Amino acid sequence: MNYDILLTFVLATAALAISPGPDNIFVLIQSITNGKKYGIATVAGLMTGCLVHAALLAFGFSAIIKQNPNLYFSIKLFGACYMFYLALKVIRSPKDLDISDRNGKKKSLSALYRQGFIMNVLNPKVGLFFLAFFPGFLFSHFLNIVLQIYVLAFIFIMVSFVIFGTIAFMAGSISEYIRANKTIGQTLSWLQVIVFVGIGVYLLLSDK
Repeated sequence: MNYDILLTFVLATAALAISPGPDNIFVLIQSITNGKKYGIATVAGLMTGCLVHAALLAFGFSAIIKQNPNLYFSIKLFGACYMFYLALKVIRSPKDLDISDRNGKKKSLSALYRQGFIMNVLNPKVGLFFLAFFPGFLFSHFLNIVLQIYVLAFIFIMVSFVIFGTIAFMAGSISEYIRANKTIGQTLSWLQVIVFVGIGVYLLLSDK
């Protein structure tokens, strides 16, 4: 078992969770609008949705590898290219962070949980991201691939939950900081670019 790969995965996941994206911005908005516990309910829904994508990836990817081990390099190459594509999208996107609440309507805890779950499960980009991200971090030559995917999914969910939960609890301070610092959006966007490019390079260079 390669613990260096697992540590790299933890750091990459943390960097992705911190970088501004639709999920953590959504959590931030719900926490500001409805309160901290409503933000946590949103996080719980999002993370539960990740379990569905992890299950689909675990069994689908395992079947692909069993049928043709040579496809592993192709999947790794796809993963790297997809990360570079995401970096390019961030470069071309607006750099301002919009944390205004366009709805303004308070929802129940269960409604926000369901919304977080549904928006994650029904988003094909999440499944595509998992396919691009996870295979490059398989950490053992001996453990079953399905088990390794579930371990990575558990780590991904736990790290993301901690960071997203922190965003929910610190929503007020974070929103005030974003509004007070006009350049924060540009700084975080470039951080996101660095993270995506870094993961892409790692996937290309990894020999697992």
